[in-house]
Amino acid sequence: MSEKIIIFDTTLRDGEQSPGASLTVFEKVEIARQLERMKVDVIEAGFPVSSPAQFEAVQRIADQSSVIIAGLCRAVEKDIKVAADALKNARKKRIHTFTSTSDIHILGKFGDSRYGESLAEKRKTVIQMTMDAVKYARTFTEDVEYSAEDAGRTDVGYLAEVIEAAIAAGATTVNIPDTTGYCMPQEFGAKIAELKKRVPNIHQAVISVHCHNDLGLSVANSLSAVLNGARQVECTVNGIGERAGNASMEEFVMALNVRKDIWPFYTDILTREIYNTSRMVSGFTGMIVQPNKAIVGDNAFAHESGIHQDGMLKNRDTYEIMKPEDVGITHNRIVLGRHSGRHGLVARMKALGYELSPSELDDIYEKFLLVADRKKEVYDEDLRVMMGEEVQKHFDEQYYQLEYLQVTLGTSIVPTATVKVKAKEKSIQESSVGDGPVDAAFKAVERALKTHVTIENYQVRSVTGGRDAVGEVILRIRDNGKAFTGKGNSTDIVEASVRAFLNALNHKKQYDKDRHEQTVSIWQDNPVRFV
Repeated sequence: MSEKIIIFDTTLRDGEQSPGASLTVFEKVEIARQLERMKVDVIEAGFPVSSPAQFEAVQRIADQSSVIIAGLCRAVEKDIKVAADALKNARKKRIHTFTSTSDIHILGKFGDSRYGESLAEKRKTVIQMTMDAVKYARTFTEDVEYSAEDAGRTDVGYLAEVIEAAIAAGATTVNIPDTTGYCMPQEFGAKIAELKKRVPNIHQAVISVHCHNDLGLSVANSLSAVLNGARQVECTVNGIGERAGNASMEEFVMALNVRKDIWPFYTDILTREIYNTSRMVSGFTGMIVQPNKAIVGDNAFAHESGIHQDGMLKNRDTYEIMKPEDVGITHNRIVLGRHSGRHGLVARMKALGYELSPSELDDIYEKFLLVADRKKEVYDEDLRVMMGEEVQKHFDEQYYQLEYLQVTLGTSIVPTATVKVKAKEKSIQESSVGDGPVDAAFKAVERALKTHVTIENYQVRSVTGGRDAVGEVILRIRDNGKAFTGKGNSTDIVEASVRAFLNALNHKKQYDKDRHEQTVSIWQDNPVRFV
């Protein structure tokens, strides 16, 4: 009989640690709602102690969700207490704590003599910290997960000691992360199998794995771990996360679905929601899905060569091992226009995974009519863009708003831009020249706001096809070592660029305000990259 694999989604925690992938509280809540709709088992909503925004996001998600909500914390009493406070109203809650276990991490993070003089002494200290943290977490909930950070590079004998201690202290899930994406599939699977042999109380906890993709093996390692005894897999939508990312949820889930002949396992994931979830996460994070990405990329079900096309026309099974409909990609063109009405719009937005309040519906409908005036047909991607714009209204304040933009350019004219920006209640107009219309517009904005930032990444894509397509600009600015992502959309690409620039500056302004008003201290001593 098939065994269930628990899907632990960490898109909102590890996924958000992707460079430039910051999410607002509202965006996190929307994604969490969609993850629950997709029937994930556990949602890791964030790292509550790290900032007031992280605490609020975990708290709001915990308040509204019926699935297990997890909060990450170091093996520190303050972290655990703050996580417990954020999860207080959750129907089902889990505290997730971790310590480092590899010699590289122990010597690097616990080098101070107060943790012990020798490596052996430091190892004992880590075991004691693990037990203390798990025991304290158990005073708030019976569902406690422990992670051995950098388990992939940890000596299996010592790792078995730590895991045994964690379970004895009360951990109900023990996570074995390949934090650096270092392991090979056969090696990682063998480590899981060895732990099952060496840890006498292993049957008292669920074995979990959390694999990173530095060598492109995160899904393969996760599958190998499941084959050897793991029953929970930690993953993210679109595989986003630290560095090269995490195991891709959609790839892992569909691997089990497609190859049921060799994998006696299943998940509860509603696969027809995979595509909607992928597009929502991509839109909110600003991380575009590569066209050749498995399962959800634009080319995942495209066939270019004549041989492939001929085979597909005769029998879809010749070159497709799964149907696009299985993951929610439909070929039914549901096209809206200005005469579609509110009911048609609401029905389509709901099908895409968005729940609209009456005020949000009013705003979206106004935008919908404006786009419908410019375009004959409004597609799903256009609607996702509109929802992304609506999200920006859920900042505490919109500090900067574009009121006016005019650009002059030509082959024999120096590109010139004039902008009028509303900053609070004051409108400021400035002009500037530049190396192209976008550069001129950015410089005009900087003059108006008396600021200067570095633009380190700038991407443009067409949301839909045709001359009247909405263009989306995603850019990343950097100021004082901190990066901020901005998104803007318009049928005019220069306007979209300016809106993206102002959006990034709004993120920066909000960050500065949060830091100034911060009530929960951000841990800054000896920072680490988490499991």
